[in-house]
Amino acid sequence: MSVIELFSGCGGFSHGLEAAGFSVAVAYDNDPVLSSSYSRNFPSAKQIQADVSKLASTDVYKEVSGPIIGIVGGPPCQGFSSIGKRQEDDPRRGLLSHFFRLVGEIRPSFFVMENVVGLQQGAAKEVLSRALQQVSDAYRISEPMILDASEFGAATKRPRVFVIGFLKELGIEFKQQNLVPYKKPAASVADAIKDLQRAKQVSSPAHSDTWKIPSGAKLSSYAERLASPDRLFTGNTRTKHSQAVIDRFAKVLPGGIDKVGRHPRLSWGGQCPTLRAGTGSDRGSFQSVRPLHPEEPRVITVREAARLQGFPDSHIFHEAIWHSFRMIGNSVSPIMSEAIFMAVRDCLDRSISRPHLAAE
Repeated sequence: MSVIELFSGCGGFSHGLEAAGFSVAVAYDNDPVLSSSYSRNFPSAKQIQADVSKLASTDVYKEVSGPIIGIVGGPPCQGFSSIGKRQEDDPRRGLLSHFFRLVGEIRPSFFVMENVVGLQQGAAKEVLSRALQQVSDAYRISEPMILDASEFGAATKRPRVFVIGFLKELGIEFKQQNLVPYKKPAASVADAIKDLQRAKQVSSPAHSDTWKIPSGAKLSSYAERLASPDRLFTGNTRTKHSQAVIDRFAKVLPGGIDKVGRHPRLSWGGQCPTLRAGTGSDRGSFQSVRPLHPEEPRVITVREAARLQGFPDSHIFHEAIWHSFRMIGNSVSPIMSEAIFMAVRDCLDRSISRPHLAAE
């Protein structure tokens, strides 16, 4: 069940694929920073740095032995984001078309495309429609679905657009109803990160920023699912704020917003707002606004952001906090991707169990 992942980033989709029983054969990404830790987290997948706009199906076939059952990916969304400039000449908008070009050339059993809600707004809707025309003859394609990570049990509000297609000969029509069995109540901020308050930094030759949750600390079912068996994790160094900033943050109530930096303060019983990515050095190195911890006068750590997004504690990000937040902010929630690929797997299993389709 080999799958090709395009625009892989740090692997939010890959976690969901593996949990659903698929195997990532090759992961492609053009950003050496955002994908820098991918091979450490997914050693069985082949990682290739490549520009998808220049990638041909023949290049992919050279890397994969056996059939390719699926192609998945989230083309860069900044050209469609409602909080960005949404310039129609943004070259990143063209990558959406190249995603479907490769689907059409390779003809996997299914594809899953993810993007921002802005892709369903204004002129961007026509961009998606034109891109889908490349595969509409061969695939039965779902209506664009707006799904939120919190619907599947994540501790963050993160709405995204998904388009899912299956080869017509498989006889599969994917609808939102297929996802109902995998919907769960949203986890709270407390479920996701409260246990991390008790973590202690430990020495480790592998990673200087290594921490451990005490064996006696009680974990929620959400945290238990994400925690490593040895309770070790990385990326929990606190940002050092000036005393003036600390004093300012201390005055922000849970659910409120810092009036200067526009940092939202998390509340233990609520969910985290969508975590933003910020920009790379090629686009000004703008840092995203990070939420404030529910109790402590500081922004959340990388690991707290990862927990809220649904990454397992074993996942390694970048040594730099800024790049780690870019990785998380650009990713699909692993919790949501697992639900989607479990539903996709269900559809494939039912199709395979109907041998009459082959005769037709």
